[in-house]
Amino acid sequence: MLMLMLMPMPGRRAGLQTSAPRVSASWRLGSGYKMTDWGQGDAGMSPMELYEKLTAQGDKVRTLKTAKADKTEVDAAIQLLVKLKVDYKGVTGQDYKAGCPPAEGVPASDNGQSGNGAEEDTVDPWNVATNSAKGVDYDKLIVRFGSSKVDQELVDRIEKVSGQKPHRFLRRGIFFSHRDMHQVLDAYEKQKSFYLYTGRGPHRRPCTWLQDVFDIPLVVQLTDDEKYLWKDLTLEDCHRFAVENAKDIIACGFDVNKTFIFSDLDYMGSSPEFYRNVVKIQKHVTFNQVKGIFGFSDSDCIGKISFPAIQAAPSFSNSFPQIFKGRKDVQCLIPCAIDQDPYFRMTRDVAPRIGYPKPALLHSTFFPALQGAQTKMSARKDTIEEHRQHGGNPDIDVSFMYLTFFMEDDEQLEKIRQDYTSGALLTGELKKLLIETLQPMITAHQENRKNVTDEMVKQFMTPRPLDFNF
Repeated sequence: MLMLMLMPMPGRRAGLQTSAPRVSASWRLGSGYKMTDWGQGDAGMSPMELYEKLTAQGDKVRTLKTAKADKTEVDAAIQLLVKLKVDYKGVTGQDYKAGCPPAEGVPASDNGQSGNGAEEDTVDPWNVATNSAKGVDYDKLIVRFGSSKVDQELVDRIEKVSGQKPHRFLRRGIFFSHRDMHQVLDAYEKQKSFYLYTGRGPHRRPCTWLQDVFDIPLVVQLTDDEKYLWKDLTLEDCHRFAVENAKDIIACGFDVNKTFIFSDLDYMGSSPEFYRNVVKIQKHVTFNQVKGIFGFSDSDCIGKISFPAIQAAPSFSNSFPQIFKGRKDVQCLIPCAIDQDPYFRMTRDVAPRIGYPKPALLHSTFFPALQGAQTKMSARKDTIEEHRQHGGNPDIDVSFMYLTFFMEDDEQLEKIRQDYTSGALLTGELKKLLIETLQPMITAHQENRKNVTDEMVKQFMTPRPLDFNF
């Protein structure tokens, strides 16, 4: 898995933050397309209109709190208030202050830039790019996408419900955003189980942790059909890559009695229930909506246009009758990189219209590109003396970013941060620490992968009951 995280793989980009120049976002809301999970933009409003809307929303939040309204309603109102504040600053270049309306003549910005002239990050299922040395601004993404922040309260609750120390991805904000995670935990506390659905991206170690501590099934979709539609590859090569991906996933230590890995090219043709869900989803999403969400054009093949329904189908438990005995009410939790969220906003919009529960999501940040978050790198190179004097910046140092993903010890990581910031730890020494951390993990994974046989792959990929009583 670790080698997969550090090296490009055939097929979909696996959650890597690229250093490609900014391109226009390929997903936008199509005409007339409204979803409750989509961030609601206020572009085109004047500064005064935004100010008045902000003031009214602040009043609404205070009224809800005074009336001790339902927490979900209060949280939604606060989330909209935060978004409006971001929009206001983007338009006026100033923070919102109650009782201080914008000066007359402040121009409204319509160029897609924030108030300080910085362009927004590009994040969609096919492109991830930023102009910031620190990488993608995830707080802004939460507002743009209309999701909720994974805060300390949620991390503490996961620890309480699971009885286990949270995975480092949760402790360190690598899983930074969610949809309906509290709802999943509420149900679990009432003895209602859930299941995990993920792909071949870099979420496998957290998935093994979630599977182990909650004792739940996991389904892993290998989208070899998507690879064929988007890449210049033969169908046979795409399927072969899927099998190789399965070996890497199995090497991460998943329990064969709790895990089903499937190739779309194999499973959809053998599971009527899965295909029926695909068709239900297709019927409830129009061509115009798909174009609006994913940026498809009239020249894209029809396979691309219909694919989102295939990625959505595993979100519903009755797509796997061999596991869930035909039940359609088992909630799904999807750990994924934030760039995959457009697929599942669409899924969540469709779910209640076809009688299914909405899937919950845990969004992760991206692995930084090895060359850094930006294409343009500073020409200035610190000497040892300059580094000792001024220190380094762990927020933009790729080696430190990678340590946050892979080093388990929180106290050791914090000491490294402090030493690097103060200049006591040099860049070369930081890189050496990363190598020392990664080498045993990579070696262990390579050894595990060598032991994965074709028979083991067949076991994991055969539709069958798992060790659960649904």
